[in-house]
Amino acid sequence: MASKRGLSGSGIHRNRGGGCGSRLRIAFFIFFSVLAPLIFFVGRGLYTSTSIDQSNTRVISNKGDLDWREQLALHHVKSLLSKEVIDVITASRADLGPLSLDSFRKNNLSASWKVIGVETMVKNTTTSELQKTETVAKQGAPRDKVDDVSDNSSQFLYTPAKLARRVCVIFLCSIAVSQRLKEKMREKRASDLVRQDNEAILKLENSAIERTKSVDTAVLGKYSIWRKENENENSDATVRLMRDQMIMARVYISIAKMKDKLDLHRELQIRLKESQRALGEATADSDLHHSAPEKIKAMGQVLSKAREPLYDCKLITGKLRAMLQTADEQVRSLKKQSTFLSQLAAKTVPNGIHCLSMRLTIEYYLLPPEKRNFPRSENLENPDLYHYALFSDNVLAASVVVNSTIMNAKDPSKHVFHLVTDKLNFGAMNMWFLLNPPGKATIHVENVDEFKWLNSSYCPVLRQLESAAMKEYYFKANHPTSLSSGSSNLKYRNPKYLSMLNHLRFYLPQVYPKLDKILFLDDDIVVQKDLTGLWSVNLNGKVNGAVETCGESFHRFDKYLNFTNPHIARNFDPNACGWAYGMNIFDLKEWKKRDITGIYHKWQNMNEDRVLWKLGTLPPGLITFYGLTHPLEKSWHVLGLGYNPSGDRSEIENAAVIHYNGNMKPWLEIAMTKYRSYWTKYIKYDHPYLRSCNLNE
Repeated sequence: MASKRGLSGSGIHRNRGGGCGSRLRIAFFIFFSVLAPLIFFVGRGLYTSTSIDQSNTRVISNKGDLDWREQLALHHVKSLLSKEVIDVITASRADLGPLSLDSFRKNNLSASWKVIGVETMVKNTTTSELQKTETVAKQGAPRDKVDDVSDNSSQFLYTPAKLARRVCVIFLCSIAVSQRLKEKMREKRASDLVRQDNEAILKLENSAIERTKSVDTAVLGKYSIWRKENENENSDATVRLMRDQMIMARVYISIAKMKDKLDLHRELQIRLKESQRALGEATADSDLHHSAPEKIKAMGQVLSKAREPLYDCKLITGKLRAMLQTADEQVRSLKKQSTFLSQLAAKTVPNGIHCLSMRLTIEYYLLPPEKRNFPRSENLENPDLYHYALFSDNVLAASVVVNSTIMNAKDPSKHVFHLVTDKLNFGAMNMWFLLNPPGKATIHVENVDEFKWLNSSYCPVLRQLESAAMKEYYFKANHPTSLSSGSSNLKYRNPKYLSMLNHLRFYLPQVYPKLDKILFLDDDIVVQKDLTGLWSVNLNGKVNGAVETCGESFHRFDKYLNFTNPHIARNFDPNACGWAYGMNIFDLKEWKKRDITGIYHKWQNMNEDRVLWKLGTLPPGLITFYGLTHPLEKSWHVLGLGYNPSGDRSEIENAAVIHYNGNMKPWLEIAMTKYRSYWTKYIKYDHPYLRSCNLNE
């Protein structure tokens, strides 16, 4: 208003001054009233456009600063997160737009997560924005324009607190994404395992069935090794299948009870009892009941039905392991019982043989003295004949040895048998061979109790057997009534270890002083070929001719002798090969020259406390004849028919002598019937004495 008054006052004054002044005043008036507003608005427009351009430039610059800060933040986040998670976050931002803490809290955050202070932070931020808006509204227009520009640009500028919040949101989001990835991977892995489960189980079952068909039981023995049907290795495949089904049924029964599946539990028990009745005592398919195929089918159906709800690999593995451990304990217990019973049976005399011995003894002492002598007694000391030494208290066993030797001899008249028995069986042994003479061969029976030179002052074994310590060891060793403690020592309480007949083999030159060579035979052997060739074998200066029994590590010296003792370790090789007693050709001349009996006495005296070897005759024999044994061809003597059920049949049939060493003697009920026929064919079971004592084949 002041400017207008100044202008009007000035004009009036100049009009009064003249005409030229009035024209100048009109020109100024037009300029200020028309051009000045036009110039103002044009300048205003230029200024506005410049301000907008500058504002846009600042916005762009601020966006660049923002991208740089985000990249720096993400660079630090990458060190915490995997590339896979970063890629997922980037894809999520591209699809869903900028990350939002609210959307994250609503959608992605687990229910167990709690974000402290987020609501306060949002509320404070909203309050500060409202206060800023009110302040701007109260300020002037030119200031409004400047604040406007600064506010527009500040929305793209991030303070350290805002940037930290944004990084926190990204980090929480990445954790949630990684959790989702892990869950998806677990679901995928579980689905793969479930999909493969049925196929794997089916393959395992099929392969297990195939393996049971191809198991070689030659060494372990079959379910019944005496049956001809078992010569076919797959003849009992159905029996094995039924046994496998029953095992699996027992496993499922325990799991069904654990998981409270009472219907399956009851059905499995019913099928198991049916299979047990159908199987019975069968050991081969030919022994199975005719209903066995139906029971197998029914059991297979219920096992398939139970597999889906009950199959649990961990539970089944644990149950099978427990069953295996239980079976292993039962096997160990049964082995102990079997050892005890076999040792007990081995030392007993069957009723039939005892009856035979008693009847023959009575008959012998009823004979007149002149009828008790054998013919051809002049052959007993003839060194040009073939002499046999046989020490036995078993009449029937001795008869088999003599009969089998004579029946396979080319010239029986050149064979002489020297039998030595004890006082109890002396009459029975004489009476048997008086009633059953060995054809043209010569035989002589002696009583070991009549050898006056064999006494405790001369023989260390007799002195040791009479000692209190030996009686304690034999008869009171560690609770003999206990299976676990008594079975190991029971074999040493066998009467043969207490009998001097067992140790008489070390005194052959004293028993037969006028012989040069003699063939020693055990009473548990059978002769299948002519043995005269043994007398022509060159022993190369050795005393004993025997078949070696060692394999790679079996029956070597360290099996029989105590090599922790310095006397044993200093004088013998632990890997030296053992040999077999039972068929031995002895050079008695060389025996006397090397004083073999004296060597035996020396070592027997050193073993009075049983520190060098346990009882028996093989360990002292190995020591006594160490370096003095000539190995014979294995076909002369085949062993193991008293303990090995998997002997080679061709080797047995081609052997000159077969030996029933072990507990399963052919005259006992525990004998292996597959080998028993080689022994029984030399017995005449129609003999009146055998019939009267119920001795049958």
